[in-house]
Amino acid sequence: MPYTSSIHPMICKADAFAAGAHAGVRQKRKYTGEPYIVHPREVADIVSEVTSNPYIVAAALLHDVLEDTGVTKADLEAEFGGIIANLVDQVTDVSKPEDGNRAARKLKDRVHLSLASEEAQTIKLADLISNTRTIVAHDGDFAATYMLEKRQLLVVLGKGNVKLWQDANALVEAYFATQEMVGS
Repeated sequence: MPYTSSIHPMICKADAFAAGAHAGVRQKRKYTGEPYIVHPREVADIVSEVTSNPYIVAAALLHDVLEDTGVTKADLEAEFGGIIANLVDQVTDVSKPEDGNRAARKLKDRVHLSLASEEAQTIKLADLISNTRTIVAHDGDFAATYMLEKRQLLVVLGKGNVKLWQDANALVEAYFATQEMVGS
């Protein structure tokens, strides 16, 4: 059942908050130009396939606000409480440009995610699925780098939902199988 058909007030509140936080000219999907909120809603839909827990679905809607907007963890705690704020914090990249090259930053983020809870890893798996679909469809050049990073990330997301891990792994491995066929 997609989260949008849910009437839980926490999910409705998170949807409205995320839509507001991601509103504006700069908050568009990179490849499609769609309003950015399309991505968090897709992540929430994917998460809602495996859980009806309103806190996890709400955190899925909010998963990018700390990373991509001016919202702080304290703001999330004030609006949604510690459970949701902590889930969002667990899936937020911790690396900064001064942490080194892309490989060093991605390693730092993987270590952070390896310590995340089962619920947070489930959200990250849904995020990976959503982003993979978009990047592979729209940016073949970057997809090669991105998919190698996602293959490495899957190694540390084993606490997440098994079905979503399998779906994410299938996407990654299908990509590499396609690349091998093209290369041969």
